[in-house]
This record gives sequence, structure tokens and C-alpha cells, in this order.
Amino acid sequence: MNVKEYKRRIRERIWRLLEEKNIAAFPRPVYGRIPNFLGADKAARKLFSLKIWKTSKVVKVNPDSPQKAVRLQALHEGKLLLMPTPRLREGFILLDPKLIPRRYYYEASTIRGAFKWGRIVSLDEIPKVDLITIGSVAVDQTGTRIGKGGGYAELEYGILKQIGRVSDTTPIATTVHDIQVLKEELPREEHDLPVDVIITPTKIIEASKPFPKPPGIIWRLVTEDMLNKIKPLRELKRKQSY
Repeated sequence: MNVKEYKRRIRERIWRLLEEKNIAAFPRPVYGRIPNFLGADKAARKLFSLKIWKTSKVVKVNPDSPQKAVRLQALHEGKLLLMPTPRLREGFILLDPKLIPRRYYYEASTIRGAFKWGRIVSLDEIPKVDLITIGSVAVDQTGTRIGKGGGYAELEYGILKQIGRVSDTTPIATTVHDIQVLKEELPREEHDLPVDVIITPTKIIEASKPFPKPPGIIWRLVTEDMLNKIKPLRELKRKQSY
């Protein structure tokens, strides 16, 4: 069985378990998504207790439902919030809580609200990121992670790495349900993004042996279709051609 098929089967197994055990939360069904889960807020609160959160001033958080509480708390704490647009097509949205009335923080933490209250920024306008929080479908205790299969977390990281806004030492956390943390070691590919900390509603797990983070964009894996659809990839390609 090749790696991609193995990953697909793991995703299907986790999505099915979340649905069958009624752990899945809105939006449902969770198939094909970074799954929302009961206890996502509890996992988020555990993240807020960590030093990597408390010392961060700029946080990048994915736009999926289970990380909504993380985005909202970032705004309440006065952190700059960097949020990828769906499928990264328009690049990144930067939300500055100083420019948003406090009563609209909840709205601003949603995908639609982020477009309203934040602004899409060029690569040059992106600040240095102190902490990355991403969603996962499955993760193992070594830090190997499986997303929903689009590769967007890897592209986002690769772009930020390429422009010097993240480094190998930038911490990466994922908030998931306990059932998404597998004892088996998960398969990985060269572009896959590992995590340093796994946070569930019941525990905080330091990854035991995360593999090296990707060096940036692996251009031989970037297709013409991806360049056509993903604005920051085109922007980065132009920068490198000068």
C-alpha cells in the first residue's frame, strides 16, 4: 500500500469514529474536513496555559471550526492573528484587534468575519510569526500529522518559511480530540509538516521525536494548477525570478 492510500484510510477511520461515537461537532458530517469535536474549547484552554501561547504576539491559526476558540482568544488577548484564506487562494488575512471593536471579535474569528474585519496582506506585509496552531485529522505521539489531504498547512508553512517569517524553531501546536491521537506511527512524506505539541481536552503531549520541518516550498511538487489558483505562490514565484 502506498503512503497516500495509507493516509486516506487513516482519515476515513478517524472521521468514521468521530461520527459513530458522536464526538463530532458542527459542521457535520466531518468527512473531508478538519473535524470539529466535542471538547475543542477545553483543548484550546489547555493551549492558552502554555508558555508558547503566553509569550506569543503574532499567531497563525487555520480557519477551521475546531480552532475557532483559539482565534477568538488571540483577539481578546491583543495578539495579531494571521489566518489563511480558504484553500489559500487569496493568501493570508491579518487581523489586528486594535482595529476591531471588541464586540465584533467573535464575528472576526469566523471565516466570513475575518474577510470583513481583517485585510488580505501581501507577503511583504506579513509579520514574523511566534506560534502556529493547526488542525489535524490524525496525529501520532512523535508529532507526525495527517491533515484532510489538501496540503494547505504545508503550503502555508512553506511560504512563510521561504520569506523568513517562521523558522525551524517556531513552535507548531495542534488541538485535537483524544481519539485522533494514534499509538501507531503514522506515514509521512517529505513535504509533511510535523507538530511540536499535541493538545487534547484531557492532556498536553510534547511530541517525542518530531521529524525535521520542511525547508520551504518544494517547487518540484508545485503544479501549474496550484500556481494558477494560489495567489501567494504566484507572488513568491515572481519574487524568486527577479
